[in-house]
Amino acid sequence: MKNLLILSKLSGPAAAVRAVLDPADYRVIAKSELWEVETLLRQGTIDACILDFELTDIQPIRTLEQLRALAPELPIFVYSANAKWEWEEEAFLLGVRHVLAKPIRGKILNILLTRLWQQPAAQQLPAAAPRAVEELRAASPAMAPARTLEVLRNFSSILTHSLCSESLLKEFLLLLREILGVNRAGIFLRRPPSTLPNVGIAPDDRQLRAACAIGLTPSLMDYFELSLKAGIGGYLYRHGRILKSSSDEARVDREILKEFELLGTQVAFPILDRESMVGVAVFDGRITGEPFTNEELALVFHLLEEVGLAIRNSWLHDQLLGNHQMMSDVLSQLSCGCVVVSRDLAILQANPAARQFFPPPADQARPLEFTDLPSLIGSRVFETFNTGTNAPLFRFRRPENPELVLQISISLFKRQKSATPNAALLLIEDFSQVERSQVLELETSNLRLVKRMAESLAHEIGNAVVPISTYQQLLAERAHDPEFIGEFSSAMGDGVKRITRLSRQMLFLAGDELDRRDKIPLQSLITEAFQDAQGHLSAAKAKFSYQTDRKNLTVLGNHLGLRHALSEVILNACQARPHAPEIRILQRTEVDAEGAPWVRLELTDAGEGISPEVARKAADPFYSQRNVGVGLGLTVTRKIIESHSGKLEICASREGTSGTIRISLPLDAEPVGQAEQSWSESVEVSQSAS
Repeated sequence: MKNLLILSKLSGPAAAVRAVLDPADYRVIAKSELWEVETLLRQGTIDACILDFELTDIQPIRTLEQLRALAPELPIFVYSANAKWEWEEEAFLLGVRHVLAKPIRGKILNILLTRLWQQPAAQQLPAAAPRAVEELRAASPAMAPARTLEVLRNFSSILTHSLCSESLLKEFLLLLREILGVNRAGIFLRRPPSTLPNVGIAPDDRQLRAACAIGLTPSLMDYFELSLKAGIGGYLYRHGRILKSSSDEARVDREILKEFELLGTQVAFPILDRESMVGVAVFDGRITGEPFTNEELALVFHLLEEVGLAIRNSWLHDQLLGNHQMMSDVLSQLSCGCVVVSRDLAILQANPAARQFFPPPADQARPLEFTDLPSLIGSRVFETFNTGTNAPLFRFRRPENPELVLQISISLFKRQKSATPNAALLLIEDFSQVERSQVLELETSNLRLVKRMAESLAHEIGNAVVPISTYQQLLAERAHDPEFIGEFSSAMGDGVKRITRLSRQMLFLAGDELDRRDKIPLQSLITEAFQDAQGHLSAAKAKFSYQTDRKNLTVLGNHLGLRHALSEVILNACQARPHAPEIRILQRTEVDAEGAPWVRLELTDAGEGISPEVARKAADPFYSQRNVGVGLGLTVTRKIIESHSGKLEICASREGTSGTIRISLPLDAEPVGQAEQSWSESVEVSQSAS
């Protein structure tokens, strides 16, 4: 039974081969990568190989080279849907028996494999032993290890220049001159990538500039460039293999011959980094005039591939260094302080602004240390590392400079797939000016409030005093007129009521706490509040309707305060229609989610309703749509209700409905049981009688 290897990225070719071959004669091994069967190839277990590749670029050729190096005598067949003639030639030169077009035809494949196994052994070409192996076998067993170690020591010396591509290339060329006797050599590289993150070699950069040379004129290297579009650079970029000046490809290309002649070299190598071509190396023959052998050229090719990786690493180092320098420059220009603290509480980075906020106590030139941070900030950083969560914004004042206000945020940094933070970033902002601006704005706002309060109080007191002052001036002349005395008494009474109401509003507004130890019957409280409110009405009649689902309810609080709050709401409702004031109160009891009993009072007027804008502003201080009062009634009511753990809601009206204000208060009773029979009453009060 023959072992047949199928190398393909897809599973279809292997299935097709299995379908057309006799499983008793062939065992099909399907793999997608060559490294998966390296051991089988070295052992000679594989009898033949079928490659499913598109011969349109250099990648299949590289795979064929690796496959031929692992198994020099292995018969190889290639199936390709798209094949270019130049790559087919390369495949045949590497020992491919047949290049077949897809799809896989079973009859042809069986015939080719049958002929393969029927060939006499004398016709099979033996693999030529590499010259290097023959020389190694001919060498003295005692001298081979010492020579190998010496070469390894010389080559490892290049690693000391791994972070500088120019020094690395110069040492590499000098080492090649010492080992191989290279007469002239030059290396041309593409432009290094930008220092910006995630930016590699520019795709439109097609020029190769001289990076290092030995034995070549410096003036020539200063102005001579290779191109990836044509000439030596173009050929190596397209084919990716060694180019000799004596090859047929060079003889038919005038530009390649011209560049070889100008440089005085005989062979050119691509410098690869296993991803792309980063440069070109051109060599002359030996200083003795002898050409290089193919084995030596292959060795130099692979050495240059390792050098290409080293060049790429040096470019990455330069890019990382440039990024670090750019970030340092950015941090140094920031006005806010930036401090990076590691998990072991070491300062990794601190910009100049941070050093101004936390200067070292003694030596101003030494780096900032964690102990230089104030203890409060240091403890917050330590706590942030322990909790693993970002600290909220906080402000800090230095005892020796209380006017300096710093706002500080602490953010954690975590590496990918890491559960614990490895560093923390402190952002320190000078908040002194902002805080001074806030204080100034608050003082300005308070001054505006005081000004508005003074204007409102002066207006209300003036409205109350002007009639009294007018009657007082006429008192001497009409003191004996009974009608005048009655009018004077009525004006004085109205003025006293307005001033008394205003003084109560100011007292309740200024008071911090209210005594809430009174047990107040709710029904009598509402009746008293209505009587207080109707005393301030100027209409002839006021209609009062009160409906409840439960009698004899009591609330715990300040009797005078709740009475004033309800009277303000009732008065506000009656003023919605001054010519015929009417107020309807609907009382409902309910239980909240915690089982506590509440009473809800819905006070509805007979006016035109409350717009959404008025509903939002009605409880604001000094907001009023009427000429009477100072606009503190609902403001005081809200404060009194909320101080009793209640809630005041001013409901916006739908079109065509009256305004409604809802008051919710906790009851001083056990949880409300089944509702009793509803009760209601209507009261009409004549204002003239009062």
